[in-house]
Amino acid sequence: MITVEEAELIILAQLKDYGTETVPFELAPGRVLAEAIEADRDLPPYNRVIMDGIAIAYKAIEQGISTFKIKITQAAGEQPIDINDANECIEIMTGAALSASVDTIIRYEDLEIENGTARLLITDIKQGQNIHQKGKDKKQGDIVAAANQYVTPAIISLAASVGKAHLLVKKWPKVMIISSGDELVDVADSPSDYQIRKSNNYTIKAVLKQHGLNADMLHIPDDPEITKQQLQNCLQSYDVILLSGGISMGKFDYIPQALEELQVKKLFHKVQQRPGKPFWFGRHDNGALVFAFPGNPVATFMCLHRYFLLWLDAVLGLPAKAHVYAQLAHDFIFTPPLKYFLQVKLNFTKQGILSAQPVEGNGSGDFANLADTDAFMELPLERNEFKAGEVFKIRLFKSV
Repeated sequence: MITVEEAELIILAQLKDYGTETVPFELAPGRVLAEAIEADRDLPPYNRVIMDGIAIAYKAIEQGISTFKIKITQAAGEQPIDINDANECIEIMTGAALSASVDTIIRYEDLEIENGTARLLITDIKQGQNIHQKGKDKKQGDIVAAANQYVTPAIISLAASVGKAHLLVKKWPKVMIISSGDELVDVADSPSDYQIRKSNNYTIKAVLKQHGLNADMLHIPDDPEITKQQLQNCLQSYDVILLSGGISMGKFDYIPQALEELQVKKLFHKVQQRPGKPFWFGRHDNGALVFAFPGNPVATFMCLHRYFLLWLDAVLGLPAKAHVYAQLAHDFIFTPPLKYFLQVKLNFTKQGILSAQPVEGNGSGDFANLADTDAFMELPLERNEFKAGEVFKIRLFKSV
């Protein structure tokens, strides 16, 4: 049995570049950017008006002029219009481009306009006010979005602004989620007194969907020949297989033997943790990886977040996430020599401290509490008593 840290290192040693592909930018949200996006021109591309009002030459203020003749009205998108005299102005709208003959904007609220004349109502005027200067945000060729980050709505806005109609993104690994066992029935079916509905596979699929990855699902019955054939097909067609349950030593657990016969090398089995101690991880000769999570719902959920998503981020080239810590809200005791992933409800105190309230539940089969909790708190295996006010690392699975 290995430690959590050893399991993490073994998994992160199995990284592979799955390549890139080009997609229309409007279909890119949730994907990982594989290229830096550069500005195709200065941003903004011209001296841009940010308030409706009039455009003047500041030298008029220096000359004591306070009344201006409106030469013309200019809307956004129109050719910039020059003034010829200091006592002239352009009535101008937000977003319009300024000509070189004007350099200051006076907003409507600070004017009285009548019969084609604008009179200043204020004296505190600064040269260049209410103008977004050309190139102030970015210069042509500057990077506006770095590679190796999720494509967010903000990045979509940037891509549109610089004319990037297509984006180069990382390819997802092809993932198959496998459930097994004759005791499992479909969600819409009525289980017998001794059956349960499938849930772990849908949970895994939903978590991956939140991260932008669409995985396939398959159910394998308790049959050794079918188990081996289905696993062989998946190992040839997918980069990753995520199993939930069926990996222990039960008489009807045919998966371990099938994986061995199919030359999937076991890299570890059993981790010093609760939940999820029976976690199994292996690699096929062709590079396909197998994450076999324990069948208990909380164990599957925890292992998916603690190990697979960590691996996925690394494969996609995403920077390592900064660790998040929280303060334990009250004393807690856990005696087995295992790292305990305690379910917690998070809240911020009035002092701005992130506080973690333990929600113990009834073991790794008690999945109902997951809906009411926000994170797993990692309690070190070297201790068994944990005091209120102590700070420990947490693994978020819900926004707080």
